[in-house]
Amino acid sequence: MKAKKLPMVTQIVIAVLLGILCGLFFGQAASFLKILGDLFLRLMQMAIPLLIVGQIIQAVGGIAPKELTRLGGKTIAVFGISSLFAAAWGVLMAVFFAPGKGIDFSQAAGEPLQAQEISISETVINFIPTNIFDALSKGSIIQIIVFGLFFGVALNRFMQKKPESALYGLIVDLNEVVIAIIRYVMIVAPIGIFALIASTISSLGLQIILPLGSYLLIYGLATVTFLGLWLVLLTVYCRINPLRLIKNMKNMSVMALATTSSAITLPIAMEESQNKLGLSSRITNLVLPLGMSLNSNGSAMHMAITVMTIAQMYQINFDGIQMVTVAVTATFVSLANAVVPGAGLVSLAIIVPQLGLPIESIALFAGVEWFVGMLRTILNVNSDVYSALLIAKSADELDYRVFNQ
Repeated sequence: MKAKKLPMVTQIVIAVLLGILCGLFFGQAASFLKILGDLFLRLMQMAIPLLIVGQIIQAVGGIAPKELTRLGGKTIAVFGISSLFAAAWGVLMAVFFAPGKGIDFSQAAGEPLQAQEISISETVINFIPTNIFDALSKGSIIQIIVFGLFFGVALNRFMQKKPESALYGLIVDLNEVVIAIIRYVMIVAPIGIFALIASTISSLGLQIILPLGSYLLIYGLATVTFLGLWLVLLTVYCRINPLRLIKNMKNMSVMALATTSSAITLPIAMEESQNKLGLSSRITNLVLPLGMSLNSNGSAMHMAITVMTIAQMYQINFDGIQMVTVAVTATFVSLANAVVPGAGLVSLAIIVPQLGLPIESIALFAGVEWFVGMLRTILNVNSDVYSALLIAKSADELDYRVFNQ
């Protein structure tokens, strides 16, 4: 009989456990494995700029013309604001509860790390690239995303004038190739993570494991409280019973937790949004699929709270402007989510270097990626539906009879 391949998450968990054991038993002798970990990180980073610009162009360029209406603009505005608030909430929870405090990895980083000096004017100006190829070569993620947004809008208009053009199809095909590269790299992810964990444990010991339990608890609390804030808003604006809303959404919520996949959960979310929540088919068919690409409350919060935790672990203090930068950057990067194995690690590989933090730190969070994926996905899925409820109410397309049946 053909042996069944272990899921990627299982492989990564096994790699983390073996890395811990190897680092403990072999001590400094395991430090030679660091080169394998560094090679894995380089492989992950090499295709990220192309992945981001391609995903943004495809998402914006592929929006149907009828969706670029007032309703479409309102939808995108709700997505952007909610994702920014989710990222800001993650930053606030990390500052208040400090999951990375009490652990000092600054010595392991070699020379002391300093938070990047950032001013508001410099931050705003740096959103716009002077040269897209320079931004790609330097990996300036926000500049790449801004260019991708402009390119996507221009491509959308172009395809309306020349629908017979193959340009959009070429970009979709290019994205498939880039995602295939990421998939190939993720095949060796367990080896790379094993090497990173083993070499880190060999120099720092078990103290690197201590923050992870606190991190998970605080991330879980941040997710639950943010969902609670959503429920308060919907109760006040839409005048609906929050307990009934939770009951009517239980199937899609369970599916999101069980599969850790927004894509797999989308069909049941669309069906139940119409049959149990009372959303019109027009709102459902516009908002929920669009939310797959442009609305990632869970991803934005995940990146923000993880970056803040890493900064605390390396004894780096962010001031107010830098915290705002973390929230804005996490929001922008959440637009570039791709459906690839280990998507959480790919997202961290994008944002962590942008904020002057050691990229090897993302390996510390690989062992809890499955639990993080559950929290990230339920917030992504539920926030899509919550956004659809807000928009349906504003357009008078919310059927209360269906909702209350």
